[in-house]
This record gives sequence, C-alpha cells and structure tokens, in this order.
Amino acid sequence: MDDKEKYEILQNKVIENLKQVFDPEIPANVYDLGLIYSINFETKSNYLYCTVEMTLTSPSCPVADSLLEQVKYVTLAVDEIDEVSVILTFSPPWSKEMMSEDALEIMGASGAVI
Repeated sequence: MDDKEKYEILQNKVIENLKQVFDPEIPANVYDLGLIYSINFETKSNYLYCTVEMTLTSPSCPVADSLLEQVKYVTLAVDEIDEVSVILTFSPPWSKEMMSEDALEIMGASGAVI
C-alpha cells in the first residue's frame, strides 16, 4: 500500500471521529457542518503528523477553545497518528452552503436557524 492509500484510510478514520464532535449550540457535527477544511498527513522519521484546518460558524464562537481541543483529541485518538496540529482559519468564511445534506436535514428537523 502506498502513502496515498494509507493516508486516505487514515483520513476516513479521522472523519468518523470528527463526526462525534458537536457544537453544543448546533445539533450537527463539525464535519457535516462544513467546519473542517482539510486533513493532511506527513510522515517524518516514522512519526505520523496530522494537520486539521478548520473554521468556526462565527469568529466570536463562545466554545471555540473547547471545539479545537475536541478536534485535536478525536484526531489523536486514531492509533496511527502521533501528533496533531489544529489550524483555525476564517478564510474562506463559513457559510451554510458548506453544510452537508445530512446537516441541513438535521437543522431543518430540529427547527434550528442558521
């Protein structure tokens, strides 16, 4: 198996874990909300580094610190990953168009307004 295939499998594991992280004010997970912009891997000296680039629904999000920590924690929970860096960006700014169909359905069913 080459690195590309290995990283694709790992990315799927990370995504499954990220789907367990919820903003306490929104009934959808951070991945389906479209808050995760990229998941990248790099191997150096037999250590696997993962970088997750993400945003928030608002720059003034009151739970920003805890969301970033949760993203780091669940990513690091993937056995093969040795170190995680979570990068917060607001470019491009988040919009509801970034949400998955699942998240839109959940939001609609719950009556939540974004």
